[in-house]
Amino acid sequence: MAHNAVFVAIEAEGQHWTVKADTLTAGSGRRVTDAVNDAIRSAILRLVDAREVDFGAYTGPVYFMMHGVRDEERARELAAALHAALHEDLEPVSRAVPPASSLR
Repeated sequence: MAHNAVFVAIEAEGQHWTVKADTLTAGSGRRVTDAVNDAIRSAILRLVDAREVDFGAYTGPVYFMMHGVRDEERARELAAALHAALHEDLEPVSRAVPPASSLR
């Protein structure tokens, strides 16, 4: 918060991992654009549909969370993609979460 940065983290939960991001830590002037939020929400919902993350995911626009990620490597990949997206670079999300037909 002292540096007005978006908070992104992974956390171990038993045998699974959680990815979380909070844009409130970046200060009141930080806003997630509709296009970015739509892309992130769509990616998270594809992960839920593919059962890569649990149903109770938070899909923004201020707070994002995905429970039930299978391993640390995948959690780190998703966290990095989420971080990039929150800085308006959507390419890592496209690579990490391909279209629905590719996830199954």
